[in-house]
Order: sequence, then C-alpha cells, then structure tokens
Amino acid sequence: MIVYNLSIQVSKEIHDNWLQWQHQEHIPEIMATGYFTANKFFRLLEQDESEAITYIIQYFASSIKEYDAYINDAAPLLRKKAIEKWGDQFIAFRTVMETVN
Repeated sequence: MIVYNLSIQVSKEIHDNWLQWQHQEHIPEIMATGYFTANKFFRLLEQDESEAITYIIQYFASSIKEYDAYINDAAPLLRKKAIEKWGDQFIAFRTVMETVN
C-alpha cells in the first residue's frame, strides 16, 4: 500500500472556506480520479495556530504505479485549481510512504 501524505498549513483567514472546499469539492475530485482506494483527514495538534492551522490528508493507493499515474495524469490540474482558488494562503508539503507489515 502506498500512502500519499499531504501536510498543509492553512491561513486562518481562509480556514473555514478552505475546510468546506476540501470536504465538498477537492477530496471528492481527487477520489473520483480512481487512483486512490481511501483517504484520511487529520488536524495536527500541539502546534502554534496563531497564524495558520495544519492538516494532514492521506490518500491510499494500491501500488506505486497507481500513485505515479495520479501524479502524472491528474495532480497538475488539481494543484493548479487549488493555487488559483487560494493563492499563497496555504502551503503544502508532500511525501510518499509505503506501508510495512
């Protein structure tokens, strides 16, 4: 199992609208690509939230091939849409992990 892990710091100014957009539009759009089998959404605790709130969103792919296909085929357009909508009011850090049993 491959986990595509996004750590996102969101400006407090857009927080409520961004959170709604994630749940109602962005995450469903990513899942609709068919490259991921599930996702999880977390809020990072014990952080300084005076200016931004940090979230972790994980998407689960059955193989590195599925993840690579998402990155090549769907991610560029979805990232562009997010930047056009929110500009520099968020920062995203991406990592890829493999589950170990």
